[in-house]
Amino acid sequence: MVRRMDPSVATPRAARARRARLAARHRGPVALFAGQAPPRNYPDAPYPFRASSHFLYFVGLGLERAVLVIEDGDATVYVVAQDPADELWLGPVPGYDELAALVGCDVRPLTELTADRLEGAATLLAVDEATRLEQRARLGRAPGGPMDDALADAVIALRLVHDEAAIAGLRAAAEGTEAAHRAGMAATRVGPREAHVRAAMEAAMVARGMTPAYGSIVTVHGEVLHNHAYHHPMRDGDLLLCDVGAESRGGWAGDVTRTWPVSGAFSATQRTMYELVLSAQRAAIEAVKPGARYRDVHLTACRALCRGLVELGVLRGDVDELVADGVHALFFPHGVGHLLGLDVHDMEDLGDRAGYAPGRERSAQFGLSYLRLDRDLTPSMAVTIEPGFYQVPAILRDAALLDVAGDRLVRDELAKFADVRGIRIEDDVLVTEDGREVLTAGIPKDPEDVEACASA
Repeated sequence: MVRRMDPSVATPRAARARRARLAARHRGPVALFAGQAPPRNYPDAPYPFRASSHFLYFVGLGLERAVLVIEDGDATVYVVAQDPADELWLGPVPGYDELAALVGCDVRPLTELTADRLEGAATLLAVDEATRLEQRARLGRAPGGPMDDALADAVIALRLVHDEAAIAGLRAAAEGTEAAHRAGMAATRVGPREAHVRAAMEAAMVARGMTPAYGSIVTVHGEVLHNHAYHHPMRDGDLLLCDVGAESRGGWAGDVTRTWPVSGAFSATQRTMYELVLSAQRAAIEAVKPGARYRDVHLTACRALCRGLVELGVLRGDVDELVADGVHALFFPHGVGHLLGLDVHDMEDLGDRAGYAPGRERSAQFGLSYLRLDRDLTPSMAVTIEPGFYQVPAILRDAALLDVAGDRLVRDELAKFADVRGIRIEDDVLVTEDGREVLTAGIPKDPEDVEACASA
């Protein structure tokens, strides 16, 4: 019936309340599909299963190939019946009644999910192709259209604002993430490859029953924003950028970046640039509060970084004009962060419908076009704040981008920071009634604390 599940993470009360809120917002039947693990190379050797986050949010357990149906306020989860022979390989699994207690609603065999039960049901398009085919077969149509859009809007409204159980999950993920980063700092030394630090960080998660929330980024090439190669040796003078987050046992994500010196001590130029990025991050965090527009939080970080680069002589000109023209994006080409929840980039499977408020669209300007979130912040939303400074060769030789900068970029001054490939500093931030709470504040980021942990 069920394989690879952890019943101890079930939150039936929270799941019931979420389903009730969804039923109040969305009139008409709903079908949410859990998905299935794809095989590595043959069916009995699958990748680890991770349920669709939308299913997980409203059910509370990752039940492979299950379908949640909500109609007229009543919910039923349909699950694959277990072959009795499977117990030899998988061990005993909960029966229907036990599962019903864990998810807080009726549980039935998937064979009972007939076409008439799904007539007119709205759904959300699955990420994996196998589940998309199942959706089409069971619904008699491909997902998409007004009724599915209406469901997406209802789900977005609910998942944007975290309830108590979700916040508890985010706190657990933050604790696992802190353990990982402290382990990574302690494991860093001149000589081994990046994989050595990655192993230490992910081991700290596994020891807590957690997994990485996304592919860990552990690299001395911090100018490559999503670097998933771990074969480079760590050398004296290198900075190690680690973007690593834990996923709690309930599926909630942590997402933190820290950058520290491999040798345990920043060079003078590395420390100067690190402190600049840190000041930009702190300014952006301070701008997080109810009613603030996230785009303005991003621009706060841009102005702080740009102001510092002008003071260092790397850029020249008026700070507001430099930011308006996007000159700062030569060094800070991405957005300042994104939503955080059951996904590390929460609900991005729904595209800008989730990240952008109605009536708002992405900018076409380089840098600002990568901003993943443009909504007004409300209490109990969770976001990341992650400005950075990078010297990306492809950007610094791009004729169009350099033409925008013109003589406002001072190459001779930039050359003084040749030992800085990339620095990013990121925290997970919960919007509160009167401001914000940094969930990952326990992870060292003051330069003195970072050096102390990296040289211990």
